[in-house]
Amino acid sequence: MGAVPSTPRHTSTTTETEEYLIGTFVGEKSFPLASDFWQKLLELPLTFRWAPHRVRQACQLLAQTNHQTRHLAKILIHLSWCLQEAIRTSGVPSPVYMKAVNAVYISSVFLKYIIENSQSDIIEEELCLSLNENEPVPKDFVTDQSIENLVMHNVLTFLGSIDVSPTASLLHQELLNFMLVAMSTQLLSGPSPGPKDVNPFIDAAMSQESLLVSSVVHRLLLNYIMRPRVPTSSATSYSIFSEESQPGVLQRVGSAAATFVLLPFNYWVSSNVEGSKNRLADCSLDVLLILIHYHKCVVSDESITDRSDDSATSDSVSKVNTYFTVNPYSKALGNARDIEFDHVDVEANAQNGPVVRLPFASLFDTLGMCLADEAAVLLLYSLVQGNSDFLEYVLVRTDLDTLLVPILETLYNASRRTSNQIYMLLIILLILSQDSSFNASIHKMILPGVPWYKEQLLHQTSLGSLMVIILIRTVQYNLSKLRDVYLHTTCLATLANMAPHVHRLSAYASQRLVSLFYMLSRKYNKLVELRDDKLQTKAISTGDILVEDMSAELQIYTDFLRIVLEILNAILTYALPQNPEVVYAIMHRQEVFQPFKSHPHFTELLENFCNVLDFFNNRMDAQRLDGEWSVEKVMLFIINNCRSWRGEGMKMFTQLHFSYEQESHPEEFFIPYLWQLVLSHCGFSFNASAISLFPVDLHADKQIYYEESNTNQNGELNEHRVQLDS
Repeated sequence: MGAVPSTPRHTSTTTETEEYLIGTFVGEKSFPLASDFWQKLLELPLTFRWAPHRVRQACQLLAQTNHQTRHLAKILIHLSWCLQEAIRTSGVPSPVYMKAVNAVYISSVFLKYIIENSQSDIIEEELCLSLNENEPVPKDFVTDQSIENLVMHNVLTFLGSIDVSPTASLLHQELLNFMLVAMSTQLLSGPSPGPKDVNPFIDAAMSQESLLVSSVVHRLLLNYIMRPRVPTSSATSYSIFSEESQPGVLQRVGSAAATFVLLPFNYWVSSNVEGSKNRLADCSLDVLLILIHYHKCVVSDESITDRSDDSATSDSVSKVNTYFTVNPYSKALGNARDIEFDHVDVEANAQNGPVVRLPFASLFDTLGMCLADEAAVLLLYSLVQGNSDFLEYVLVRTDLDTLLVPILETLYNASRRTSNQIYMLLIILLILSQDSSFNASIHKMILPGVPWYKEQLLHQTSLGSLMVIILIRTVQYNLSKLRDVYLHTTCLATLANMAPHVHRLSAYASQRLVSLFYMLSRKYNKLVELRDDKLQTKAISTGDILVEDMSAELQIYTDFLRIVLEILNAILTYALPQNPEVVYAIMHRQEVFQPFKSHPHFTELLENFCNVLDFFNNRMDAQRLDGEWSVEKVMLFIINNCRSWRGEGMKMFTQLHFSYEQESHPEEFFIPYLWQLVLSHCGFSFNASAISLFPVDLHADKQIYYEESNTNQNGELNEHRVQLDS
């Protein structure tokens, strides 16, 4: 046979070989659904090797002939039938599992090639997900049903209803791979969903009944929690895998053919990954995140009446509105409840559909183990932002360090993380800090040591003090590197929420808090000088763009300084006796506050500082002391005098309380971000020139495994805002 697969003449002396069957599948002759050709194809042990260029040519040939043969639609139908039979024989080893694995893998190879070599507006024409009108079909086949709905219904039913046993685990893995391929049509559209976007498979997934949706969300989360492995014996039992690990006919697709490069079998046999990595668990999480963050944009035509002021007549005109449909997977995740609650009570309180019951304790522990992974961070965000029961569960845990220490360590290593990951972690901390019990409990938990913090030995430090230290360090990093206003705002908002509940803040954390004011004040003073110099030396009008930009930045830093002063004010007003180290830090660096005492923006906020300083300075001056004041003597003096502090003359300010509010179209941030993650770690390559969802370097290898990017379409946190409660 030549380089391109072909359909040889079928003579009496010709045996049906692998070459013949694959060549027939991609050839010009159309085989009806009931033909025994499909059974022979799916039962075939694919044990010989094809070079990558031959697989690519096979894909190209099917793309040309599929309009006529509709073989892609037909193999998807056979995949559905195989899954239906596998569900009926669940728990019993059956040859149908081998057929289903072959069907889903062959479908994935050719489906992915067509998707990534098409365009969003013509993808439906290229896929040809329908049968020809004159196509002979079995009697029980419903001809007017949607093939994408048929296959997605059966894929999701299998995933949601069949346990991940040694017999079924490989099929589970391949079906998850297929889900990623089928949903990759999103890569062809822009970051802002529009009514013309074409995503037939994910739309079909969204149309499933609520019970099925809940079972799928439950299964994907259980896979993530339980982290089942695909046994080597299970992989080798299927004929798609050849002896002695030799690749089968479609295993040699490689990056040149733009499909999965690592099959599950190869992955488990050849990879020595750390314990937190698990292919099936990671793939389950990727599929879940893509499902819960998808929003379909649809058009609604409505008639409105246009009345002009000069005429009594009215004309009816058509106004086109767009809206986003409800996402049932996001709804199911939001309705998830802890399995420890009584089943009857949970069902009685289920107002929004079926309840997904999960072991919250295991989910909490799994997230704590895996937070170095960005997908795990997104799942934690999705849960604390969208599921009030899980958020409440987290807040009442007595071992908050399980989650917080990995988060703080990741923020500590911000220079080695993507800016998206840093933002998500900071938003999680902001959401948690909205609860007063959380802010109080983190100061009661003492960490014996923090070995990853290198700048200072942190011994017997409270979790709250560590959180203050890391948030301030993140602000400092942002000032020197990212210079993002939203990051500053989120850090300071979290500190402001924590401030009234601070208890026994450590000496180092107290020093860093005062140093934060000093650092921001230096930036503020520099901006004032630059603005004044521009105005004086160049006689620039007040309408000059440069001066306006500097004035806007100056206003931002004015707000930042006020927030820091309010943070310190809250500690002095509500918790001074419990925080002698804060008093010491302010007394030690009281000169940094002096220049702002007469500033109209800060005078009122500094009145309390003056009261505190006067109280302690006057008592210190009145106390006779033999020898010099040492650090130890000053601290002992402050601790003793804190007991007699009554807060007389202190001005009570309204406590700042910041809350996180997700934007109305968060999918514009999450969907591009999620697909970047999928392409970076899921063994999944894609034609770079076909991607419209996010910017891609077209000078790089055209088959990309997307690597970490700090670029975002809309400026990272444009999709998230911090809101000050009124």
